[in-house]
Amino acid sequence: MIWKPNVTVAAVIERDGKFLLVEEETDDGLRFNQPAGHWEPNETLAEGVAREALEETAHHFKPEALVGIYSWRHPKKDIVYLRFAYTGSVTGFEPERTLDEGIVRAVWLTPEEIRASRERHRSPLILKCVEDYLAGKRYPLDAVTHC
Repeated sequence: MIWKPNVTVAAVIERDGKFLLVEEETDDGLRFNQPAGHWEPNETLAEGVAREALEETAHHFKPEALVGIYSWRHPKKDIVYLRFAYTGSVTGFEPERTLDEGIVRAVWLTPEEIRASRERHRSPLILKCVEDYLAGKRYPLDAVTHC
């Protein structure tokens, strides 16, 4: 058997001191997450994160830097996630757009509100990505090469 992690992309979007998260239905109830999802065939990671942000929040997102690459093993499932987290800017909003199935709402939260809601995070990666962003971690987009 070949082991393969699940590759995901996540958007760390900050505006006026607040971060854009989604509240979504999960097997464990309503949870917070960054706009995130699985990397799909025939797209770059940057294209994938822009797509996921739009699908889950109705915000157009332009990736401008890589915040980090993270691995996390789900404690209840035999799944390892390999997350590529990007930051960038919001370039538009479609308020009438239907959000992905399972997404209850998009919400802007302060770092303090994110820290205070840890028990409702889908994974520990949510807070780690925000903390890394706040610490100034940024890597150029060309740190990831697609051939």
